[in-house]
Amino acid sequence: MANAALGFVETRGNTGSIVAIDSMMKTANVDLVKKVNIGGGFVTVVIRGEVGAVKSAIEAGTEAAASVGELVCVNVIPSAHEDVFGLIGIKK
Repeated sequence: MANAALGFVETRGNTGSIVAIDSMMKTANVDLVKKVNIGGGFVTVVIRGEVGAVKSAIEAGTEAAASVGELVCVNVIPSAHEDVFGLIGIKK
C-alpha cells in the first residue's frame, strides 16, 4: 500500500471505541492498526487503507461511536508520510 491513509477515532470510554471499530471494519476495506488506551478513559483507534476507504470507514465509525458514547476527535491523514508511521510505531 504505497500511499496509505491513516484514520483516527478517539473516544472517552471503551464501548464507543469498540462500536466504532466494528462499524469501520464492516463499512470499508481497511485494516485495524491499533487501539490505544491513553489514560483518563480516552481510547484512540487507528486504521489504515486507501484514502476513500479510510474516509468512509471513519465517517461510519464516527456516527457509531457518537451514538453510544462520547466522541472526542476524528482525523484522516491521506497519503501519510512514512515518518508518521514510525512515530506511532507501525510499518508503512
